[in-house]
Amino acid sequence: MDMGFERIVSLLPSATELLYELGEEDKIYGVTHECIYPKSAKLKPRIINSVFDSENMNSKQIDETTSTLLKQGKEIFVLNENNLIKANPDLIISQQTCEVCAAYTNHVEQALRVLKNPPKVLSMDPHNVEDILNSIIDVSKLIGKEKEGEDLRYYLQKRIDFIKNQNFEKRPKVLAIEWIEPFFTAGHWVPEMIEIAGGKNQIGKIGEHSRRMTLDEVIKSEPEIIIIMPCGFDARRTISEYQNFLLKNKIWSELDAVLKNKVYAVDANSFFSKPSIRTITGIEILAKIIHPNVFKKLSVPDNSFEQIRSVS
Repeated sequence: MDMGFERIVSLLPSATELLYELGEEDKIYGVTHECIYPKSAKLKPRIINSVFDSENMNSKQIDETTSTLLKQGKEIFVLNENNLIKANPDLIISQQTCEVCAAYTNHVEQALRVLKNPPKVLSMDPHNVEDILNSIIDVSKLIGKEKEGEDLRYYLQKRIDFIKNQNFEKRPKVLAIEWIEPFFTAGHWVPEMIEIAGGKNQIGKIGEHSRRMTLDEVIKSEPEIIIIMPCGFDARRTISEYQNFLLKNKIWSELDAVLKNKVYAVDANSFFSKPSIRTITGIEILAKIIHPNVFKKLSVPDNSFEQIRSVS
């Protein structure tokens, strides 16, 4: 049902992407620093900013800075009250899934204290592919775009079914790594994405939060394919991290997947890190990596993944 929302603040990049896809970009009056897709989203007023510049830091520095701030009870993100007041939203869309990757609940509470006219708040908490698809319906109903939302969900489900319904002769063991220094498992929707794409997911569990893991866990999982997807990184930046932290690690270099050049970097920021409609493209990317012959004709975006070859 259309609730008549005309001024929306999105504190969730995947919601920003969805609003654009549904043709409602003119109703967006505020976003976060992470709302960079599509490109025009960068021009929207920022309601949330990061307190440090992660673009010029490596994965170890980002982890150390984030961990220190959390331990000290300090903010990772800061609310721009002036931009929020100017936005004067009647709807705020936020997320609960990850305190590091999205605005905290207390930022929403802070926003409600600042605004004279309390807006409606839609808090999204997706943990798997079905949740992501359901969020399309939740948002589209709320903004009076139910038909467009249903059509979009149907289209994305067809793409998922095309991948899922292939007859895979073998399901190789696939390990997705969400952070390099230190190692983190890939959680939430990523393990399911791997299973849909014809792989046998290792270590991470569907719907569970990402967690630290050891190199020993990696070894014991005996992955046949390793996919590196640091949260928020593209493929180029991921390869740089790989070269800095793993290339000269002798134990890592002895892994069967590494020796057989079955290690891949993907554009995690675009297709894996966020619970957005582009995770469906992420499934297609995984399908091409895991079963290149089966999906030879499947088209995926340029620079969305790259094979990392071991140096002899």
